[in-house]
Amino acid sequence: MASQLRLRSALALVTGAGSGIGRAISVRLAAEGAAVAACDLDGAAAQDTVRLLGSPGSEDGAPRGKHAAFQADVSQGPAARRLLEQVQACFSRPPSVVVSCAGITRDEFLLHMSEEDWDRVIAVNLKGTFLVTQAAAQALVSSGGRGSIINISSIIGKVGNIGQTNYASSKAGVIGLTQTAARELGRHGIRCNSVLPGFIATPMTQKMPEKVKDKVTAMIPLGHMGDPEDVADVVAFLASEDSGYITGASVEVSGGLFM
Repeated sequence: MASQLRLRSALALVTGAGSGIGRAISVRLAAEGAAVAACDLDGAAAQDTVRLLGSPGSEDGAPRGKHAAFQADVSQGPAARRLLEQVQACFSRPPSVVVSCAGITRDEFLLHMSEEDWDRVIAVNLKGTFLVTQAAAQALVSSGGRGSIINISSIIGKVGNIGQTNYASSKAGVIGLTQTAARELGRHGIRCNSVLPGFIATPMTQKMPEKVKDKVTAMIPLGHMGDPEDVADVVAFLASEDSGYITGASVEVSGGLFM
């Protein structure tokens, strides 16, 4: 944990904040001094996250303390745009740190994957990231503010994985989206970077059979799965001015897996 508050004046929007990596990121950014707008499809889970941040939040987006919870389906354009409007109305400014962490899996072999499962994963993981990135960038450019946009991809987006053609494609898309956004938005003072977690101990990976988890762990040079806090540490760095000359980067947090 940093000894100083690097994000004392920041407002951070985190999607997928209701559990796992998104919740750990919210906690870390708050510990660094940021006000946090925690968003999740599960509004109650977002409220639970806000309760962990040290200040009481509200159920309807109006902060009673420093932080607030929001509910939104970021795969829907109107909902994503409304989310940014609600955050701005709540805090009287757009978020200067935006972390897109909302993501799902619908695993199946390519030969058997349904179009519905393909579409849903792409909609949440890639389209949702695009919609939030676009809405946040528009708000920042309109206000003349600088910012840091951090999109959570996956090591699977770089190397692929059996049974995850939809997930791998969506996360590869996030990398390309972020690199292109970095080129377009740099002149506005907005940095864009992606983070590529490996196998992290989250509710998503806990669904894996034990035999599979043991096999994966044996492939990791550091010998164990990561914790959500390992990802949150990198996000906090990318959100802060300590990374002020970094944009368009894809940072792997994988314990050396697939290096």
